[in-house]
Amino acid sequence: MTELVTDDAEGALAGKPTHVSRTTLSHIMTAADTNLLGTVHGGVIMKLVDDAAGAVAGRHSGGPAVTASMDEMAFLEPVRVGDLVHVKAQINWTGRSSMEVGVRVMAERWNESTPATQVGSAYLVFAAVDAEGKPRPVPPVIAETERDRRRYQEAQIRRTHRLARRRAIMELRARHAAEGLHDA
Repeated sequence: MTELVTDDAEGALAGKPTHVSRTTLSHIMTAADTNLLGTVHGGVIMKLVDDAAGAVAGRHSGGPAVTASMDEMAFLEPVRVGDLVHVKAQINWTGRSSMEVGVRVMAERWNESTPATQVGSAYLVFAAVDAEGKPRPVPPVIAETERDRRRYQEAQIRRTHRLARRRAIMELRARHAAEGLHDA
């Protein structure tokens, strides 16, 4: 595990640029990965997405990180047996102990020299944890490009929506409980 370096007397963690933890996971799809329609099962792609995002979160935070949520998984095109799938992931945003990882899924035929096409995308939130499973601080992400800055801003919007949705659901549940309404 990488030791986290602080950059000031108060113990704030030094920021890390986006390129430091960016990664690509590649995998060739086989018949074992297919669903009943003969295309690659969405769950197989989601596992690859979670693996790549987890590696990025662990790299950025310098230790263990667990999946807290998957905000959005969009399947844009089917993936077929024989496709070489590339799962590209990077940190978009960081909080105190949480991180949003953006993932782009690309596919190309294993035996053709045509460019890869985007077949999916996802946003996952990870929480950095210590040996006891308690949240631990993560370094801030340092945007390096205009695209990184846009991703950071979009991630802040998604976070605001996640928190508002959670708050609205909790308020609704509390209201139902106060009225004596219970789930069947």
